[in-house]
Amino acid sequence: MKNLDNSASGICSTTDTLYHSAPRIPRRKPLTARVGLFGVGHHTYWGQFEGLREEMEAKIAVLERRLAAHQVEVKNFGLVDCAKAAYAARDRMLAENLDLVFCDMVTYATSATFAAIVRDLNVPIVLAALQPLKAMDYPRATTRMQLANDDFCSVPEFTGVAIRLGKQPPPVILGTLDADPLAEAELAEWCRIAHVLHDLKRARIGHFGHPIEHMLDMQTDQTALTAAFGCHIVQTEADDLLRHYRQVTDAEIDAKKRAILEVFDTPDPGADPITRRLTAEDLEMSARVAAALERFIEEYELDGLAYYYEGEPESELRAVMSSLIVGNSLLTAAGFPMCGESDLKTCIAMLIMDRLEMGGSFAEFHPIDFNEGFVLVGHDGPHHLNVAEGRPVLRSLIKYHGKPGSGASVEFKLKEGPITMLGLGVKRDGRFKFIVAEGESVRGPIPATGNTNTRGFFKPDVRTFLKRWVAEGPTHHFALGVGHGATTLEKLAGALGLEIAVVARGSD
Repeated sequence: MKNLDNSASGICSTTDTLYHSAPRIPRRKPLTARVGLFGVGHHTYWGQFEGLREEMEAKIAVLERRLAAHQVEVKNFGLVDCAKAAYAARDRMLAENLDLVFCDMVTYATSATFAAIVRDLNVPIVLAALQPLKAMDYPRATTRMQLANDDFCSVPEFTGVAIRLGKQPPPVILGTLDADPLAEAELAEWCRIAHVLHDLKRARIGHFGHPIEHMLDMQTDQTALTAAFGCHIVQTEADDLLRHYRQVTDAEIDAKKRAILEVFDTPDPGADPITRRLTAEDLEMSARVAAALERFIEEYELDGLAYYYEGEPESELRAVMSSLIVGNSLLTAAGFPMCGESDLKTCIAMLIMDRLEMGGSFAEFHPIDFNEGFVLVGHDGPHHLNVAEGRPVLRSLIKYHGKPGSGASVEFKLKEGPITMLGLGVKRDGRFKFIVAEGESVRGPIPATGNTNTRGFFKPDVRTFLKRWVAEGPTHHFALGVGHGATTLEKLAGALGLEIAVVARGSD
């Protein structure tokens, strides 16, 4: 077993490089969503105020441009000003397979312009009440000026009618059409939510193997996943990956080795006797398996993968199964969630966090530090490299704790600052539930064990937080990301019709 000579690769072998910037791994697929937009008005006004309709259509065009700047495809259905127009717009919207719809409240409109649409569209509708003026020029105010800024006037009517139709009251973005950073942030947030909804209902999540036998919380009803999120679970076989492993070329392997060494540091071992400096054999094996994974996911047209498979002792298949971590981490950072221990629920949570551009790394709770009041959060296996603090580390492990095999393993901590955890629990009735907590990743040493670990501080204190978290019935895994995202996740849960428990907020 040879240790890798980093001097030849230009990679420093000291742990100091853990805090240097690592290359950001680009997405495999760009973020996108199909977003509908329509404005509402009152048809009686057009004959009373010349040019008002054209002015309202110009307001809709401004919002269209603003939305298109947030990586969404906008379908503009124009101005709906009466019930007949609403029914016609509804039919066109239903044909477009939209992920989310913005209703631009450009002026007062009767709720008949909205009722047929909110009743029959099975996607979230957001009311955007963005008036052109921050305040009217009262001495010069006219009825025409008021109508051009009456964006909020019919919002109560619309939300009330939605409730009477058996729908949730639509969320509202309230502000001005221009130079309003709060309103702009909400538009961007809903576009990120649209990215999640777009990918969830189209995702093909691969699966092979089975949960570790005794992890009862890992068991997942795959039909329930389709019912809740729209995704399809693609059943594959570990032998399919083995077939691709046997077919990869030397050129593919060499390209993966170069990519790995561009991203990772490979330091000398610390105190843990099962760790080694990355060996040439483990690098070769990890690169070969990573190349095989690329072929495998292309064959099945996958958007994520959950797996656990041990294989026969000393077999070629076991060697492949023991060498997935590096390739999985590269894929996860590229927006393709890879989830060990066959945890389909957390694979979905990782996809959600990634599409919200928060990362989403596979994690669980590790030991508590009662001296400083934090809990280590991390895991062995695949991780989202783009949310690492500095350069992630690769170590060779002579054994994987709790699992068969040995090989290269990924170690890092999350970027310092705000963090969010998203767990996907299952209630007794079989329905899914978001379990969320905001905290802080704080600078400090982590164990050099070839696993990720982040020093997570949560309010009001670590004991109270952990008791509150487990009381919500989580899976023992969760997706760990950067930034505080509880408010966005609450909106997403509402859009999906799921219960959500926010256990801790960073601002509390």
